Amino acid sequence: MGAAERLRHYFKNHSKKQILSGVLLYAALIVCALVVLVPSLWAVATSFKFETDVLDANVTLFPRRVTLENYAHILNNRNVPILLWFWNSFKIAVTHVVLYLLISSLAAFAFSRLRFRGREVLFWICMSSMMIPGVINLIPNYIIIDSLGLVDNMFSMVLPGLGGVFGVFMLRQFMRGVPMAYDEAAKIDGASEFRIYFNVVLPLCVPVLVTLAIFSFQGCWNDYVWPLIVTNSAETRTLTAGLATFSGSYSHQYGKQMAGAVLSALPILLIFLLGQKYFIKGISIGGIKG
Repeated sequence: MGAAERLRHYFKNHSKKQILSGVLLYAALIVCALVVLVPSLWAVATSFKFETDVLDANVTLFPRRVTLENYAHILNNRNVPILLWFWNSFKIAVTHVVLYLLISSLAAFAFSRLRFRGREVLFWICMSSMMIPGVINLIPNYIIIDSLGLVDNMFSMVLPGLGGVFGVFMLRQFMRGVPMAYDEAAKIDGASEFRIYFNVVLPLCVPVLVTLAIFSFQGCWNDYVWPLIVTNSAETRTLTAGLATFSGSYSHQYGKQMAGAVLSALPILLIFLLGQKYFIKGISIGGIKG
């Protein structure tokens, strides 16, 4: 069935009110999509423009002349070690994701599968910490990191984020939907609690774990304020903190700034595309189980 035939079939089988509501819905979705996409398209287009074209009074979305000079400059500039910042961000984000998934899944298993006194009270005390704005924890976290001697160190950007309880909540809601009969069958076979966690429950949580991994990787990769506070040298900075200093050095070279911003967004986009199937499945399953 061709597009024209499907369109005629739609108009034939729907009332004018349904057609009008459908048109309004799609119009609203298109407007929302443009609100999200236009700034991203502007950033990408600006990264391929000459600086004179960026500052031209006749503003255009797409570049009149395309250049790769901005990308070549930031990739080859020794004063801006963007490849090192890429590696630092990737190393820190991967370490954070692995530890965060491990801690969150263990806590979620305890809150959903184990029975102990005060379980629900302790869980909701942990959940209440989500109401505290993260900026309030900046000074206490810095004092702790400084007392441990971890300032300007990779672990100073990994450890504070491990206390987030969103992952515990998300995994607990899913694990509660896994039948307890699996645990009982495993116990009959002599499995320990950790064996049940690792071999029975955890494999069933793969879609939710992938979804949580994407969320946590994105949050750690895009973190700006905390790395800027706890890093002092260019060798230990992440990409976001490094680009902040880069913006200071090239405060009027918008093409180069946009080139750095586009490069920083590529890993997040790639990870989302690779994990899109699990991401959608994890969100839908989490909503049903929750």
